[in-house]
Amino acid sequence: MSDAALVDRSPPGGSAVDAAGLHGRVLALRDGLETGLIGASSLVERLLIGLLTGGHLLIEGAPGLAKTRAVKRLAEGLDGSFARIQCTPDLMPADLTGTTVWRQDGGHFEFLPGPLFHALVLVDEVNRAPPKVQSALLESMAEGQVTVSGETHRLPDPFMVVATQNPIEHAGTFPLPEAQLDRFLLHVYVDMPDAASERAILDLVEGEMTHRIAPMPTRLTMAEVRAAREAALATYVSPALKDYLVRLVAATRTDEAAPDLRGAIEHPASPRGTLALMMAGKARAWLRGRDHVTPEDITELARDALSHRIGLTWRASAEGKTARGLIDDLVRRVKAL
Repeated sequence: MSDAALVDRSPPGGSAVDAAGLHGRVLALRDGLETGLIGASSLVERLLIGLLTGGHLLIEGAPGLAKTRAVKRLAEGLDGSFARIQCTPDLMPADLTGTTVWRQDGGHFEFLPGPLFHALVLVDEVNRAPPKVQSALLESMAEGQVTVSGETHRLPDPFMVVATQNPIEHAGTFPLPEAQLDRFLLHVYVDMPDAASERAILDLVEGEMTHRIAPMPTRLTMAEVRAAREAALATYVSPALKDYLVRLVAATRTDEAAPDLRGAIEHPASPRGTLALMMAGKARAWLRGRDHVTPEDITELARDALSHRIGLTWRASAEGKTARGLIDDLVRRVKAL
């Protein structure tokens, strides 16, 4: 299969869906996701933010919290290809990227694409993959391409990786390096459901066991995804809000805003964190029907956009501080004008 056959190059507008209609279809996708994911509206919103920005997501949570289910449900609402990669310590880079084989009958080499050549890729338990595999994944996330046998192959457009990891088990795992963590737009934590949500989950799963599965109400085409992405990223950000963004991220590097908190940070966030937070804020504002970003969009997403981009000092970790808690403290200290 050639690269041209793998990459959807149709015009961004597709079948000329109007702006209101496009926004309505994305909201219908959101509603379909929330129907099949009880008590997961925050996770659903972040999945859609990743889709609308072209960013990748890392979802972390204990087993049984519907992380895999959420991504598979999203795939059902997209008219694009989907692949799931189950990571194990013996996984090889070629298991993701594909490999070049010799065709004896034709007397030539042929590239056989791997599971990364899909629009939506679920990388389950990514921290179980060895470093070589994580390096191969890094190129695909950062550059939208893979290199096999010295030849570069473009990935589909759009292309989105959603990786999951389990924070409980550590045997046989390989912690993600900082460079790869930085490639994720958002690092989302999934908490345990409350009693009411868990009761609703029982009814939902019981209904599915008797084949009463609610289908997704819509399936977005890849052209619609590109058009929605273009519309979302055109959302207005005022100069004052950009200044606030810069001050918030700069607080992880300088002592000006919160010197006591800055002392707990060994590795501050880079400008990529500022860009990620701005793009995520644009997507959130567009999802909520606004043509401009507000400070609430920034403060709501700051923890997910910045916590995996900073490293705490040994002393701060020993005192029980966490990156997410520290970002929350910075948000409270650094005020929007």
